[in-house]
Amino acid sequence: MAKREKPRPRLLVADRDGNIYDHPDLLMLCRRGEEMALPRPDEIMPLPPESEFFMLPGRFAVGFDPEAGEIEVMEDLGVAAFVCPAHTVTGVAAYAEDEGAPALPLLSYAAIGYAEGKFWVCAKKVDEDKRQIFQNIDPERVQSGAHRLMKRFPDNRLIRHLAGCALNYGCPAAKNLALGRFECPLPTAQTCNARCVGCISHQPEQSGFPSPQERIAFTPTVEEITEVMLHHNSREKRAVYSFGQGCEGEPLTNWKLLAESTRVFREQGGRGTVNVNTNASIPEAMAPLAESGVDSIRVSLNSVRKGPYEAYYRPVSYAFDDVLESIRRAKANGMFVSLNYLFFPGLNDTEEELRALHELVDETRLDFIQLRNLNLDPQLALELLGPQFPGPAMGFVNFRKRLRKAHDWLRFGYFNPYLGDAKNGDS
Repeated sequence: MAKREKPRPRLLVADRDGNIYDHPDLLMLCRRGEEMALPRPDEIMPLPPESEFFMLPGRFAVGFDPEAGEIEVMEDLGVAAFVCPAHTVTGVAAYAEDEGAPALPLLSYAAIGYAEGKFWVCAKKVDEDKRQIFQNIDPERVQSGAHRLMKRFPDNRLIRHLAGCALNYGCPAAKNLALGRFECPLPTAQTCNARCVGCISHQPEQSGFPSPQERIAFTPTVEEITEVMLHHNSREKRAVYSFGQGCEGEPLTNWKLLAESTRVFREQGGRGTVNVNTNASIPEAMAPLAESGVDSIRVSLNSVRKGPYEAYYRPVSYAFDDVLESIRRAKANGMFVSLNYLFFPGLNDTEEELRALHELVDETRLDFIQLRNLNLDPQLALELLGPQFPGPAMGFVNFRKRLRKAHDWLRFGYFNPYLGDAKNGDS
């Protein structure tokens, strides 16, 4: 039986009243770097549940006229999609930016079109884990769970902070804590040693886009942290406990607190995977963290090359070489190492970047790559990083395929994996 071909989605546009409709004649285009093109058939999929539509202010829709063989700029506004977690964007929405267009919020902007009675988006599913899917969960369960936590632990400031994240910001990690499932968030750090362009908890006034979250305003104690961990441990037997959340700075600036909290948690019978989401800026923290019972680190980077990394992260008190050294030391101390690899179509999927990534994986034998999205205004991303990613894009699918072929031990996904706890007999 012949394989059914993917459709050719039509362009979506938005009128000035915010109504979204598909164009009868023009096809959807996507953007990979500076290139505008039709989406590759193996890099589109039906829009997954819990994704969102965005009208793009100050940006005109751009489509392809198959009869004339030409690109056409519309008077209507462009439309993009924010694809739900566990998916990586393969093509950014194509648009023509008007002079004076406002900066876009810190999200990813996937190209989206319409065909055969459904919406199609430039994205690929990279993880089957359902930890951030809430479509069949009554919001009242989250609300009541958050309030129960505050009632049970009235003096725990970290509980109050996380309950507020669930109730006020809809943070998926905090919602899962309220539900007693999956991954347990553990923010601790008020400060950061980097000035990331896309930081979601602290933005200077002149950036043009507000921070979507408030940074934690206190440093929790060991007792507060372990109380959260042990309570979650009583409800979720395959839990991941993660220091380093969107509502804080860099957790390694508090690495002694992290180590002591983990040690106390383990001494009191705490099981599961203890992880640190980090910029990996302090190599000397790796050995004591591993000794305390931390199982893994997830290293966030937009590139494995110094130039584009420093352009985006703008490190203050560390260098790119410290990041690489932290990976080496974490592996030397038996830790599981993931990359939180912030992918942007047309930038990361270039030969130069792939070559550098091959070298890093081969040298360090890191374990896992989380193929996440760079949440940034696409035009800003191209202006900031584009010159440092020369060459045509190979496409997300080819990029991942070549990584897999070259490194047969390497795993891919989107979330921090549960690793079990060999010390306590888990698997």
